[in-house]
Amino acid sequence: MSDMRTMVRTHVVVNDVGFVLEPGQDVDALKEEIESAARSGPRFVEFRVMGDKPVSVLMSAVTQIVISVDTVPVDHRTDQDDIAPFGSAYDLL
Repeated sequence: MSDMRTMVRTHVVVNDVGFVLEPGQDVDALKEEIESAARSGPRFVEFRVMGDKPVSVLMSAVTQIVISVDTVPVDHRTDQDDIAPFGSAYDLL
């Protein structure tokens, strides 16, 4: 039996546009922020997607949001434990 490592991958769909959250984000805090924006009127909610890219979405009471969570095999391109400290493109020289 192999020791396959897994990770949690969170998908957020905003008005039919899908995003995969950067690992380690607090999904419960994001849900609370979305709910607050929907109650209090339109405002931007920010989160980070794969590749550590920031996304800002204008949330309102009519914004359609779907959040789903999957357990998937570790994607080493996003596994921060496997990245050497101070690693960069210069390591390839």
